[in-house]
Amino acid sequence: MQTRFLGRSGLEVSVLGFGAMTFGDGQGSFATMGGTHGEDARHQVDMCLDAGVTLFDTADVYSEGLSEEILGEALGTRRKYVVLATKAFGRMGRNAHDMGLSRRHLIEACEASLKRLGTDWIDLYQIHNWDGRVPIEETMRALDDLVTAGKVRYVGCSNYGGWHLMKALAAADKMHQARFIGQQIQYSLMAREAEDELLPCGIDQGVGALIWSPLAQGFLTGKFRKERSEPTRLEQGGGIRAYQTPRGEAVLAAMDTIVAARSGVTHGQVAINWLLRRTGVSSVLIGARGAAQLAENLAAQQWQLSDAEMELLDRASQTRPRYPYSHHRIYGGERNETPFPYYARR
Repeated sequence: MQTRFLGRSGLEVSVLGFGAMTFGDGQGSFATMGGTHGEDARHQVDMCLDAGVTLFDTADVYSEGLSEEILGEALGTRRKYVVLATKAFGRMGRNAHDMGLSRRHLIEACEASLKRLGTDWIDLYQIHNWDGRVPIEETMRALDDLVTAGKVRYVGCSNYGGWHLMKALAAADKMHQARFIGQQIQYSLMAREAEDELLPCGIDQGVGALIWSPLAQGFLTGKFRKERSEPTRLEQGGGIRAYQTPRGEAVLAAMDTIVAARSGVTHGQVAINWLLRRTGVSSVLIGARGAAQLAENLAAQQWQLSDAEMELLDRASQTRPRYPYSHHRIYGGERNETPFPYYARR
């Protein structure tokens, strides 16, 4: 499997990474995500390793820490051969310092993740959200101390806004501390908001993008068509219904055309393949409820969409740019297209 450097760093990651949000016991707030554990979890990890996946991502809040435990056990002695990533921010207890990005919580959260993962170090430690109550300088100092202590190799963020990302990078640069090399963001044919700020900022600042929800909660598998008479459990949750619009139908129609023209290709593979060709993307995180679904997703990197197919998907999924990006594209597109391809048009 192809690998890419994560941002402007020396850390190489596979173009497809495994997201372990589905690892758990099938209970609690993450029950709807999945309940993979035991031999099933080990089998999925084996499949990923056999396919060349080197990046494995989880978070402390996934199934209240159980995802980390299951992933650590499934990797076992093979942990040293992979890039292990986890995240911190969410509430892990009832006390005041059991969530957020304070120095106290981050250090305690890191120690707890290390124990659950059964490892001495975390390759990529990511901030899971923005914390408006804690000075960013305190957060970046705590992360830098974890790097200096050898408990963390690199740091990143997730679900930041453009100004959050730039503020954190500026604080780290000012204090000569470890800066983010990756940002884990939502991005897909149905969710292209990251093209406004996050991807251009990442390209400019050397922060690689790790993509979550590449299949738009399953909508881009083509299994949740609007014409279905009975809504599925996922549709009843409301997330997928937000995509069942004329634009969503146009995207699926474009994917139908590609799938019909290529033997053995699925809608999900098309969606993942599109992301692999987007500028600034380092790795796409895939997850699965079962081995068959995982095998299908892993096969997405074995072929490549043509330029004509990329253009077809781009046109079907394009949205109207928001101000001030609309001005950048209309009145300054020729000045921005080369360094920031997303500014040309969408």
